Amino acid sequence: MDIAPRSPCLSGYKRFLILLLSGIWIACATSPPVMAQDDPALWYELEAINPGLVTPPNDVDRSSPRATLRSFVDLAETGDHDTSAHLLELSKLPHDEQEARGPDLAARLASVIDRKLRINWAGIPAEPDAHTPQTANGQKDMERRRDYLLEEFEVDGQIYAIRLSRYAEKTSEDESAEPVWLFSRDTIDSIDGLHDAFGPRAFEAHIPDTMKARVGWLQIWEWIALPLLVGLVGLVGLLTSKLVGLGRNISSGRVMRHAFERAALPLSLVTAAAAAHWLLGFIVSLSGPATAIITPALVLLAVIGFSLAALRAVDALLDRVTRRYLGDTNDTPSSSDRQFYTSIYALRRIILVITVGFSLVFVLLQFDIFADMGVTLLASAGVLTVILGIAGQVTLGNMVASLQIAIAKPVRIGDSIHYEGTWCVVEAIYFTFIRLRTWDERRIIVPVKYFLSYPFKNWSVIDERMICTIGLVLDPMAEVKVLREKFIAFGKADPDVIEPEQLCAYITDHTLTGLNVEFYAMAPDPWKAWNIEMRLREDLVDFIRTEHPEWWPHERIEL
Repeated sequence: MDIAPRSPCLSGYKRFLILLLSGIWIACATSPPVMAQDDPALWYELEAINPGLVTPPNDVDRSSPRATLRSFVDLAETGDHDTSAHLLELSKLPHDEQEARGPDLAARLASVIDRKLRINWAGIPAEPDAHTPQTANGQKDMERRRDYLLEEFEVDGQIYAIRLSRYAEKTSEDESAEPVWLFSRDTIDSIDGLHDAFGPRAFEAHIPDTMKARVGWLQIWEWIALPLLVGLVGLVGLLTSKLVGLGRNISSGRVMRHAFERAALPLSLVTAAAAAHWLLGFIVSLSGPATAIITPALVLLAVIGFSLAALRAVDALLDRVTRRYLGDTNDTPSSSDRQFYTSIYALRRIILVITVGFSLVFVLLQFDIFADMGVTLLASAGVLTVILGIAGQVTLGNMVASLQIAIAKPVRIGDSIHYEGTWCVVEAIYFTFIRLRTWDERRIIVPVKYFLSYPFKNWSVIDERMICTIGLVLDPMAEVKVLREKFIAFGKADPDVIEPEQLCAYITDHTLTGLNVEFYAMAPDPWKAWNIEMRLREDLVDFIRTEHPEWWPHERIEL
Protein backbone atom coordinates (compact mmCIF):
# COMPACT_ATOMS: atom_id res chain seq x y z
CA MET A 1 0.00 0.00 0.00
CA ASP A 2 1.39 3.41 -0.91
CA ILE A 3 1.26 6.15 1.81
CA ALA A 4 1.06 9.72 0.55
CA PRO A 5 3.73 12.02 2.01
CA ARG A 6 2.64 14.87 4.40
CA SER A 7 2.49 18.38 3.08
CA PRO A 8 5.38 20.52 4.33
CA CYS A 9 3.10 23.58 4.54
CA LEU A 10 0.61 21.79 6.79
CA SER A 11 3.34 20.66 9.23
CA GLY A 12 4.79 24.18 9.42
CA TYR A 13 1.34 25.61 10.10
CA LYS A 14 0.81 23.21 13.01
CA ARG A 15 4.19 24.03 14.51
CA PHE A 16 3.45 27.75 14.30
CA LEU A 17 0.05 27.28 15.94
CA ILE A 18 1.54 25.22 18.78
CA LEU A 19 4.26 27.81 19.40
CA LEU A 20 1.68 30.64 19.38
CA LEU A 21 -0.60 28.91 21.90
CA SER A 22 2.37 28.04 24.11
CA GLY A 23 3.51 31.68 24.12
CA ILE A 24 0.02 32.86 25.07
CA TRP A 25 -0.18 30.32 27.89
CA ILE A 26 3.25 31.30 29.26
CA ALA A 27 2.36 34.99 29.09
CA CYS A 28 -0.88 34.40 30.97
CA ALA A 29 0.84 32.25 33.58
CA THR A 30 3.71 34.65 34.29
CA SER A 31 1.90 37.97 33.98
CA PRO A 32 1.11 39.75 37.30
CA PRO A 33 -2.49 39.74 38.41
CA VAL A 34 -4.51 42.66 37.19
CA MET A 35 -5.41 45.00 40.03
CA ALA A 36 -8.97 45.70 39.21
CA GLN A 37 -9.16 49.27 40.39
CA ASP A 38 -12.62 49.59 38.92
CA ASP A 39 -14.02 46.65 40.86
CA PRO A 40 -16.84 48.02 43.07
CA ALA A 41 -16.28 45.20 45.56
CA LEU A 42 -13.05 46.89 46.70
CA TRP A 43 -14.76 49.89 48.33
CA TYR A 44 -17.93 51.14 49.94
CA GLU A 45 -20.06 53.43 47.81
CA LEU A 46 -21.34 56.72 49.23
CA GLU A 47 -23.59 59.37 47.75
CA ALA A 48 -20.90 61.89 48.68
CA ILE A 49 -17.77 61.89 50.83
CA ASN A 50 -18.08 64.42 53.64
CA PRO A 51 -20.23 66.91 51.71
CA GLY A 52 -20.35 69.22 54.74
CA LEU A 53 -16.61 69.91 54.49
CA VAL A 54 -14.80 72.07 52.03
CA THR A 55 -12.80 70.48 49.25
CA PRO A 56 -9.71 68.77 50.77
CA PRO A 57 -6.26 70.12 49.83
CA ASN A 58 -4.51 68.36 46.99
CA ASP A 59 -1.52 67.42 49.16
CA VAL A 60 -3.63 65.21 51.47
CA ASP A 61 -2.83 61.66 50.41
CA ARG A 62 -5.68 59.20 50.99
CA SER A 63 -4.73 56.61 48.40
CA SER A 64 -3.76 53.75 50.75
CA PRO A 65 -4.01 52.81 54.44
CA ARG A 66 -0.41 53.82 55.08
CA ALA A 67 -0.80 57.13 53.24
CA THR A 68 -3.99 58.02 55.11
CA LEU A 69 -2.52 57.19 58.53
CA ARG A 70 0.70 59.03 57.70
CA SER A 71 -1.24 62.11 56.60
CA PHE A 72 -3.38 61.99 59.75
CA VAL A 73 -0.37 61.70 62.08
CA ASP A 74 1.52 64.48 60.30
CA LEU A 75 -1.49 66.81 60.42
CA ALA A 76 -2.06 66.01 64.11
CA GLU A 77 1.54 66.93 64.95
CA THR A 78 1.05 70.35 63.31
CA GLY A 79 -2.36 70.81 64.96
CA ASP A 80 -4.20 71.09 61.63
CA HIS A 81 -7.33 69.22 62.69
CA ASP A 82 -9.49 71.05 60.12
CA THR A 83 -7.60 69.28 57.35
CA SER A 84 -7.33 65.96 59.19
CA ALA A 85 -11.16 65.91 59.39
CA HIS A 86 -11.10 65.02 55.68
CA LEU A 87 -9.56 61.69 56.71
CA LEU A 88 -12.68 60.73 58.71
CA GLU A 89 -15.87 59.21 57.30
CA LEU A 90 -18.49 61.62 58.69
CA SER A 91 -21.56 60.50 56.75
CA LYS A 92 -23.50 59.77 59.97
CA LEU A 93 -23.29 63.42 60.94
CA PRO A 94 -25.69 65.94 59.37
CA HIS A 95 -24.06 67.98 56.66
CA ASP A 96 -24.27 71.21 58.65
CA GLU A 97 -22.48 69.58 61.65
CA GLN A 98 -19.59 68.01 59.79
CA GLU A 99 -17.56 71.21 59.56
CA ALA A 100 -18.07 72.01 63.26
CA ARG A 101 -17.60 68.55 64.78
CA GLY A 102 -15.14 67.08 62.27
CA PRO A 103 -12.03 68.87 63.61
CA ASP A 104 -12.99 68.06 67.23
CA LEU A 105 -13.41 64.36 66.41
CA ALA A 106 -10.09 64.41 64.55
CA ALA A 107 -8.34 65.99 67.56
CA ARG A 108 -9.83 63.41 69.93
CA LEU A 109 -8.82 60.53 67.66
CA ALA A 110 -5.32 61.97 67.31
CA SER A 111 -4.98 62.08 71.09
CA VAL A 112 -5.98 58.40 71.39
CA ILE A 113 -3.62 57.34 68.59
CA ASP A 114 -0.75 59.26 70.15
CA ARG A 115 -1.28 57.60 73.53
CA LYS A 116 -2.32 54.05 72.69
CA LEU A 117 -1.56 53.05 69.10
CA ARG A 118 1.78 51.37 68.44
CA ILE A 119 2.30 51.97 64.72
CA ASN A 120 4.36 49.47 62.75
CA TRP A 121 4.68 51.39 59.52
CA ALA A 122 6.33 48.51 57.67
CA GLY A 123 3.31 46.29 58.29
CA ILE A 124 0.67 48.76 57.11
CA PRO A 125 -0.27 48.30 53.42
CA ALA A 126 0.96 51.00 51.08
CA GLU A 127 -1.04 49.72 48.09
CA PRO A 128 -4.45 51.14 47.11
CA ASP A 129 -6.06 47.69 47.36
CA ALA A 130 -4.41 47.15 50.80
CA HIS A 131 -2.76 43.82 50.11
CA THR A 132 -0.28 43.09 52.86
CA PRO A 133 3.30 43.85 51.77
CA GLN A 134 4.79 40.93 53.69
CA THR A 135 3.45 38.19 55.91
CA ALA A 136 5.13 36.47 58.86
CA ASN A 137 6.85 33.88 56.66
CA GLY A 138 8.21 36.46 54.24
CA GLN A 139 5.67 35.74 51.48
CA LYS A 140 3.60 38.46 49.87
CA ASP A 141 -0.14 38.38 50.50
CA MET A 142 -1.96 39.48 47.31
CA GLU A 143 -5.40 39.44 48.92
CA ARG A 144 -7.15 42.73 48.20
CA ARG A 145 -9.42 44.27 50.82
CA ARG A 146 -11.47 47.33 51.59
CA ASP A 147 -11.01 47.30 55.39
CA TYR A 148 -7.82 47.37 57.43
CA LEU A 149 -7.83 47.01 61.22
CA LEU A 150 -5.20 49.05 63.02
CA GLU A 151 -5.98 48.12 66.64
CA GLU A 152 -8.72 46.96 69.00
CA PHE A 153 -9.15 48.11 72.59
CA GLU A 154 -11.31 46.77 75.41
CA VAL A 155 -12.98 49.38 77.60
CA ASP A 156 -15.43 48.31 80.31
CA GLY A 157 -16.11 45.03 78.56
CA GLN A 158 -16.73 46.70 75.18
CA ILE A 159 -14.49 46.30 72.14
CA TYR A 160 -13.57 49.49 70.27
CA ALA A 161 -11.75 49.31 66.94
CA ILE A 162 -9.63 51.80 65.04
CA ARG A 163 -10.14 50.81 61.43
CA LEU A 164 -9.46 52.24 57.98
CA SER A 165 -11.95 51.60 55.18
CA ARG A 166 -12.05 52.41 51.50
CA TYR A 167 -14.85 54.62 50.16
CA ALA A 168 -15.84 56.02 46.79
CA GLU A 169 -18.64 58.26 45.58
CA LYS A 170 -21.29 56.75 43.35
CA THR A 171 -20.65 57.37 39.66
CA SER A 172 -22.40 56.60 36.43
CA GLU A 173 -21.43 53.58 34.41
CA ASP A 174 -19.27 55.60 32.01
CA GLU A 175 -17.30 57.30 34.81
CA SER A 176 -14.48 55.81 36.92
CA ALA A 177 -14.56 56.01 40.68
CA GLU A 178 -11.74 57.52 42.78
CA PRO A 179 -11.66 55.52 46.03
CA VAL A 180 -10.02 56.96 49.14
CA TRP A 181 -9.08 55.47 52.52
CA LEU A 182 -10.73 57.04 55.58
CA PHE A 183 -11.20 56.17 59.23
CA SER A 184 -14.33 54.02 59.16
CA ARG A 185 -17.78 54.78 60.52
CA ASP A 186 -17.45 52.44 63.50
CA THR A 187 -14.17 54.16 64.38
CA ILE A 188 -15.92 57.54 64.39
CA ASP A 189 -18.59 56.09 66.67
CA SER A 190 -15.87 54.83 69.05
CA ILE A 191 -13.92 58.07 69.34
CA ASP A 192 -15.78 59.44 72.36
CA GLY A 193 -15.49 56.17 74.31
CA LEU A 194 -11.79 55.77 73.48
CA HIS A 195 -11.07 59.39 74.35
CA ASP A 196 -12.79 59.10 77.73
CA ALA A 197 -10.74 55.97 78.50
CA PHE A 198 -7.33 56.93 77.11
CA GLY A 199 -7.43 60.64 76.32
CA PRO A 200 -5.99 63.54 78.34
CA ARG A 201 -7.05 63.83 81.98
CA ALA A 202 -8.43 66.90 83.72
CA PHE A 203 -5.00 67.69 85.16
CA GLU A 204 -3.54 68.17 81.70
CA ALA A 205 -5.93 71.04 80.99
CA HIS A 206 -3.93 73.16 83.46
CA ILE A 207 -0.59 72.48 81.74
CA PRO A 208 0.59 75.54 79.76
CA ASP A 209 0.84 75.12 76.01
CA THR A 210 4.56 75.93 76.16
CA MET A 211 5.09 72.81 78.27
CA LYS A 212 3.35 70.66 75.67
CA ALA A 213 6.03 71.24 73.04
CA ARG A 214 7.86 68.07 72.07
CA VAL A 215 11.49 67.52 72.91
CA GLY A 216 12.56 64.26 71.35
CA TRP A 217 9.88 61.61 71.77
CA LEU A 218 8.08 63.26 74.69
CA GLN A 219 6.53 66.57 75.60
CA ILE A 220 8.37 68.86 78.01
CA TRP A 221 5.96 68.24 80.89
CA GLU A 222 6.33 64.48 80.41
CA TRP A 223 10.10 64.70 80.86
CA ILE A 224 9.36 66.33 84.23
CA ALA A 225 6.46 64.05 85.16
CA LEU A 226 8.26 60.75 84.52
CA PRO A 227 10.96 61.17 87.23
CA LEU A 228 8.28 62.43 89.63
CA LEU A 229 6.13 59.38 88.83
CA VAL A 230 9.04 57.00 89.43
CA GLY A 231 9.86 58.74 92.71
CA LEU A 232 6.24 58.64 93.85
CA VAL A 233 5.95 54.94 92.99
CA GLY A 234 9.14 54.24 94.92
CA LEU A 235 7.80 56.22 97.88
CA VAL A 236 4.55 54.22 97.86
CA GLY A 237 6.52 50.97 97.81
CA LEU A 238 8.75 52.17 100.67
CA LEU A 239 5.74 53.21 102.80
CA THR A 240 4.10 49.84 102.15
CA SER A 241 7.27 48.07 103.27
CA LYS A 242 7.40 50.21 106.46
CA LEU A 243 3.75 49.47 107.26
CA VAL A 244 4.31 45.74 106.78
CA GLY A 245 7.37 45.98 109.00
CA LEU A 246 5.26 47.71 111.64
CA GLY A 247 2.78 44.83 111.52
CA ARG A 248 5.66 42.40 111.99
CA ASN A 249 6.88 44.26 115.08
CA ILE A 250 3.49 44.37 116.78
CA SER A 251 2.65 40.74 116.04
CA SER A 252 3.03 38.38 118.97
CA GLY A 253 2.97 35.06 117.14
CA ARG A 254 6.00 33.68 115.38
CA VAL A 255 3.96 32.63 112.35
CA MET A 256 2.45 36.11 111.89
CA ARG A 257 5.84 37.80 112.20
CA HIS A 258 7.25 35.44 109.62
CA ALA A 259 4.26 36.08 107.32
CA PHE A 260 4.68 39.87 107.56
CA GLU A 261 8.40 39.55 106.88
CA ARG A 262 7.80 37.41 103.81
CA ALA A 263 5.03 39.68 102.46
CA ALA A 264 6.95 42.96 102.64
CA LEU A 265 8.62 42.90 99.22
CA PRO A 266 5.73 41.40 97.16
CA LEU A 267 3.19 43.80 98.69
CA SER A 268 5.52 46.75 98.03
CA LEU A 269 5.85 45.84 94.36
CA VAL A 270 2.13 45.24 93.83
CA THR A 271 1.13 48.40 95.70
CA ALA A 272 3.63 50.51 93.77
CA ALA A 273 2.35 49.16 90.43
CA ALA A 274 -1.29 49.73 91.47
CA ALA A 275 -0.53 53.29 92.57
CA ALA A 276 1.18 54.09 89.28
CA HIS A 277 -1.70 52.55 87.33
CA TRP A 278 -4.18 54.67 89.29
CA LEU A 279 -2.18 57.83 88.63
CA LEU A 280 -2.02 57.11 84.91
CA GLY A 281 -5.71 56.22 84.78
CA PHE A 282 -7.28 59.07 86.72
CA ILE A 283 -4.85 61.96 87.06
CA VAL A 284 -2.50 62.04 84.09
CA SER A 285 -2.22 60.21 80.77
CA LEU A 286 1.16 60.04 79.10
CA SER A 287 1.78 59.97 75.37
CA GLY A 288 2.48 56.87 73.32
CA PRO A 289 6.30 56.62 73.67
CA ALA A 290 6.11 57.08 77.45
CA THR A 291 3.19 54.67 77.77
CA ALA A 292 5.07 52.08 75.71
CA ILE A 293 7.77 52.09 78.40
CA ILE A 294 5.72 52.63 81.56
CA THR A 295 2.91 50.14 80.89
CA PRO A 296 5.14 47.06 80.33
CA ALA A 297 7.23 48.06 83.34
CA LEU A 298 4.14 48.28 85.58
CA VAL A 299 2.76 44.98 84.35
CA LEU A 300 6.14 43.34 84.88
CA LEU A 301 6.35 44.87 88.36
CA ALA A 302 2.91 43.54 89.31
CA VAL A 303 3.65 40.09 87.87
CA ILE A 304 6.93 39.91 89.81
CA GLY A 305 5.09 40.93 92.98
CA PHE A 306 2.39 38.27 92.60
CA SER A 307 4.97 35.63 91.63
CA LEU A 308 7.09 36.40 94.68
CA ALA A 309 3.97 36.26 96.85
CA ALA A 310 3.10 32.79 95.53
CA LEU A 311 6.65 31.48 95.96
CA ARG A 312 7.03 32.94 99.43
CA ALA A 313 3.71 31.45 100.48
CA VAL A 314 5.04 28.04 99.40
CA ASP A 315 8.33 28.72 101.20
CA ALA A 316 6.46 29.67 104.36
CA LEU A 317 4.55 26.39 104.19
CA LEU A 318 7.79 24.47 103.70
CA ASP A 319 9.42 26.27 106.61
CA ARG A 320 6.45 25.40 108.80
CA VAL A 321 6.68 21.77 107.76
CA THR A 322 10.46 21.83 108.33
CA ARG A 323 10.07 22.96 111.91
CA ARG A 324 7.30 20.45 112.51
CA TYR A 325 9.09 17.42 111.08
CA LEU A 326 12.76 18.22 111.58
CA GLY A 327 12.56 20.69 114.44
CA ASP A 328 15.56 22.56 115.76
CA THR A 329 17.31 19.44 117.10
CA ASN A 330 19.02 16.52 115.47
CA ASP A 331 16.13 14.13 116.05
CA THR A 332 15.76 12.19 112.83
CA PRO A 333 12.22 11.98 111.37
CA SER A 334 10.75 8.77 110.11
CA SER A 335 11.32 7.52 106.59
CA SER A 336 7.78 8.40 105.51
CA ASP A 337 8.20 11.94 106.87
CA ARG A 338 11.44 12.39 104.95
CA GLN A 339 9.81 11.09 101.78
CA PHE A 340 6.88 13.46 102.23
CA TYR A 341 9.06 16.48 102.89
CA THR A 342 11.31 15.78 99.91
CA SER A 343 8.21 15.55 97.73
CA ILE A 344 7.09 18.96 99.01
CA TYR A 345 10.42 20.46 97.98
CA ALA A 346 10.04 18.87 94.55
CA LEU A 347 6.57 20.45 94.39
CA ARG A 348 8.16 23.80 95.21
CA ARG A 349 10.49 23.48 92.24
CA ILE A 350 7.55 22.60 89.97
CA ILE A 351 5.59 25.59 91.27
CA LEU A 352 8.62 27.81 90.67
CA VAL A 353 8.96 26.68 87.05
CA ILE A 354 5.20 27.05 86.41
CA THR A 355 5.08 30.48 88.06
CA VAL A 356 8.04 31.84 86.15
CA GLY A 357 6.79 30.35 82.87
CA PHE A 358 3.27 31.69 83.37
CA SER A 359 4.62 35.14 84.26
CA LEU A 360 6.77 35.30 81.13
CA VAL A 361 3.95 34.13 78.87
CA PHE A 362 1.51 36.57 80.49
CA VAL A 363 3.85 39.51 79.97
CA LEU A 364 4.53 38.51 76.36
CA LEU A 365 0.84 38.05 75.56
CA GLN A 366 -0.05 41.38 77.15
CA PHE A 367 1.97 43.24 74.55
CA ASP A 368 1.64 40.94 71.54
CA ILE A 369 5.38 40.32 71.51
CA PHE A 370 4.81 36.90 69.98
CA ALA A 371 3.28 38.51 66.90
CA ASP A 372 6.32 40.72 66.40
CA MET A 373 8.88 37.97 66.86
CA GLY A 374 7.81 35.79 63.95
CA VAL A 375 10.53 34.10 61.98
CA THR A 376 13.24 36.22 63.62
CA LEU A 377 12.72 34.42 66.91
CA LEU A 378 12.84 31.03 65.24
CA ALA A 379 15.94 31.95 63.28
CA SER A 380 17.76 33.19 66.37
CA ALA A 381 16.55 30.43 68.69
CA GLY A 382 19.56 28.23 67.99
CA VAL A 383 22.09 31.00 68.63
CA LEU A 384 20.21 32.16 71.74
CA THR A 385 20.12 28.62 73.09
CA VAL A 386 23.88 28.25 72.66
CA ILE A 387 24.55 31.59 74.35
CA LEU A 388 22.27 30.82 77.28
CA GLY A 389 23.71 27.32 77.56
CA ILE A 390 27.25 28.66 77.83
CA ALA A 391 26.38 31.57 80.14
CA GLY A 392 24.20 29.55 82.48
CA GLN A 393 25.95 26.20 82.32
CA VAL A 394 26.56 25.99 86.07
CA THR A 395 23.06 27.16 87.01
CA LEU A 396 21.34 24.91 84.50
CA GLY A 397 23.49 21.97 85.59
CA ASN A 398 22.49 22.49 89.21
CA MET A 399 18.81 22.77 88.24
CA VAL A 400 18.93 19.51 86.29
CA ALA A 401 20.73 17.81 89.19
CA SER A 402 18.07 19.13 91.57
CA LEU A 403 15.32 17.63 89.41
CA GLN A 404 17.29 14.38 89.39
CA ILE A 405 17.22 14.33 93.20
CA ALA A 406 13.49 15.10 93.19
CA ILE A 407 12.79 12.13 90.88
CA ALA A 408 15.32 9.49 91.94
CA LYS A 409 15.60 10.58 95.61
CA PRO A 410 19.15 9.33 96.34
CA VAL A 411 18.96 11.65 99.33
CA ARG A 412 15.92 12.99 101.14
CA ILE A 413 15.13 15.81 103.53
CA GLY A 414 16.10 14.61 107.01
CA ASP A 415 18.48 11.88 105.86
CA SER A 416 21.60 11.37 107.96
CA ILE A 417 24.64 11.34 105.70
CA HIS A 418 28.41 11.23 106.09
CA TYR A 419 29.66 13.94 103.77
CA GLU A 420 33.37 14.66 103.31
CA GLY A 421 34.26 13.42 106.80
CA THR A 422 31.36 15.15 108.59
CA TRP A 423 28.10 13.70 109.84
CA CYS A 424 25.20 15.86 108.58
CA VAL A 425 21.44 15.98 108.30
CA VAL A 426 19.96 17.09 104.94
CA GLU A 427 17.99 20.16 105.94
CA ALA A 428 16.82 21.57 102.58
CA ILE A 429 17.13 20.86 98.86
CA TYR A 430 16.78 23.90 96.62
CA PHE A 431 17.07 24.39 92.88
CA THR A 432 20.79 25.07 92.86
CA PHE A 433 22.14 24.01 96.27
CA ILE A 434 21.65 21.67 99.22
CA ARG A 435 21.78 22.87 102.81
CA LEU A 436 23.32 20.41 105.28
CA ARG A 437 23.15 20.73 109.08
CA THR A 438 26.10 19.30 110.99
CA TRP A 439 25.92 17.71 114.45
CA ASP A 440 27.32 20.91 116.00
CA GLU A 441 24.62 23.11 114.37
CA ARG A 442 26.76 24.47 111.56
CA ARG A 443 25.41 24.74 108.03
CA ILE A 444 27.18 23.48 104.90
CA ILE A 445 25.96 24.85 101.55
CA VAL A 446 26.82 22.51 98.67
CA PRO A 447 25.96 23.03 94.95
CA VAL A 448 23.65 20.23 93.85
CA LYS A 449 25.79 19.26 90.86
CA TYR A 450 28.91 19.02 93.05
CA PHE A 451 27.00 17.03 95.67
CA LEU A 452 25.93 14.37 93.17
CA SER A 453 29.31 14.23 91.44
CA TYR A 454 31.09 12.61 94.40
CA PRO A 455 30.16 9.64 96.60
CA PHE A 456 28.65 10.14 100.03
CA LYS A 457 27.33 7.82 102.73
CA ASN A 458 23.59 7.86 103.28
CA TRP A 459 22.86 6.17 106.59
CA SER A 460 19.11 6.57 106.16
CA VAL A 461 18.55 5.43 102.59
CA ILE A 462 17.05 2.04 103.61
CA ASP A 463 17.33 1.49 107.36
CA GLU A 464 18.26 4.09 109.95
CA ARG A 465 19.76 1.50 112.31
CA MET A 466 23.50 1.39 112.58
CA ILE A 467 26.12 -0.42 114.65
CA CYS A 468 28.16 1.60 117.09
CA THR A 469 31.83 0.60 117.18
CA ILE A 470 33.94 1.41 120.24
CA GLY A 471 37.64 0.68 119.94
CA LEU A 472 40.10 0.43 122.82
CA VAL A 473 43.82 -0.35 122.91
CA LEU A 474 44.69 -2.47 125.98
CA ASP A 475 47.59 -4.36 127.46
CA PRO A 476 48.04 -7.95 126.17
CA MET A 477 47.31 -9.21 129.69
CA ALA A 478 43.75 -7.74 129.67
CA GLU A 479 40.96 -10.28 130.06
CA VAL A 480 38.62 -9.75 127.13
CA LYS A 481 36.02 -12.18 128.54
CA VAL A 482 35.53 -9.95 131.58
CA LEU A 483 35.31 -6.85 129.42
CA ARG A 484 32.78 -8.53 127.15
CA GLU A 485 30.50 -9.41 130.06
CA LYS A 486 30.79 -5.92 131.49
CA PHE A 487 30.11 -4.33 128.12
CA ILE A 488 26.94 -6.43 127.62
CA ALA A 489 25.75 -5.29 131.05
CA PHE A 490 26.42 -1.66 130.17
CA GLY A 491 24.66 -2.04 126.82
CA LYS A 492 21.54 -3.61 128.29
CA ALA A 493 21.34 -0.79 130.82
CA ASP A 494 21.58 1.94 128.16
CA PRO A 495 18.07 3.21 127.25
CA ASP A 496 18.88 3.80 123.57
CA VAL A 497 20.52 0.50 122.68
CA ILE A 498 18.28 -1.78 120.61
CA GLU A 499 18.62 -5.50 119.94
CA PRO A 500 20.70 -6.22 123.08
CA GLU A 501 21.31 -9.76 121.85
CA GLN A 502 23.61 -8.21 119.23
CA LEU A 503 25.99 -6.79 121.87
CA CYS A 504 29.49 -8.28 121.42
CA ALA A 505 33.20 -7.65 121.76
CA TYR A 506 36.18 -9.03 119.82
CA ILE A 507 39.92 -8.72 119.58
CA THR A 508 40.43 -7.34 116.10
CA ASP A 509 44.22 -7.05 116.20
CA HIS A 510 47.21 -7.57 118.49
CA THR A 511 50.82 -6.39 118.57
CA LEU A 512 53.76 -6.64 120.91
CA THR A 513 52.57 -3.56 122.74
CA GLY A 514 48.84 -4.24 123.09
CA LEU A 515 45.49 -5.56 121.96
CA ASN A 516 42.92 -3.82 119.76
CA VAL A 517 39.52 -4.63 121.24
CA GLU A 518 36.30 -3.47 119.56
CA PHE A 519 32.83 -3.45 121.11
CA TYR A 520 29.63 -3.43 119.02
CA ALA A 521 26.11 -2.20 119.88
CA MET A 522 23.02 -1.58 117.70
CA ALA A 523 21.54 1.97 117.61
CA PRO A 524 18.16 3.02 116.18
CA ASP A 525 19.54 6.01 114.22
CA PRO A 526 22.84 7.84 113.61
CA TRP A 527 22.27 10.57 116.18
CA LYS A 528 21.56 8.10 119.01
CA ALA A 529 24.42 5.95 117.75
CA TRP A 530 26.84 8.77 118.44
CA ASN A 531 25.45 9.26 121.96
CA ILE A 532 25.51 5.51 122.67
CA GLU A 533 29.09 5.27 121.53
CA MET A 534 30.18 8.12 123.79
CA ARG A 535 28.34 6.76 126.86
CA LEU A 536 29.53 3.16 126.48
CA ARG A 537 33.13 4.22 125.90
CA GLU A 538 32.97 6.33 129.04
CA ASP A 539 31.55 3.39 131.03
CA LEU A 540 34.29 1.03 129.79
CA VAL A 541 37.07 3.51 130.53
CA ASP A 542 35.73 4.12 134.05
CA PHE A 543 35.53 0.37 134.70
CA ILE A 544 39.11 -0.27 133.55
CA ARG A 545 40.47 2.74 135.42
CA THR A 546 38.84 1.80 138.71
CA GLU A 547 38.85 -2.02 138.60
CA HIS A 548 41.79 -3.00 136.38
CA PRO A 549 44.17 -0.09 135.74
CA GLU A 550 46.88 -2.62 134.90
CA TRP A 551 45.03 -3.37 131.65
CA TRP A 552 46.11 -0.07 130.15
CA PRO A 553 49.00 -0.44 127.69
CA HIS A 554 52.47 -0.47 129.21
CA GLU A 555 55.77 0.22 127.56
CA ARG A 556 58.10 -2.78 128.04
CA ILE A 557 61.88 -2.54 127.87
CA GLU A 558 64.01 -5.60 127.31
CA LEU A 559 67.33 -5.61 129.20
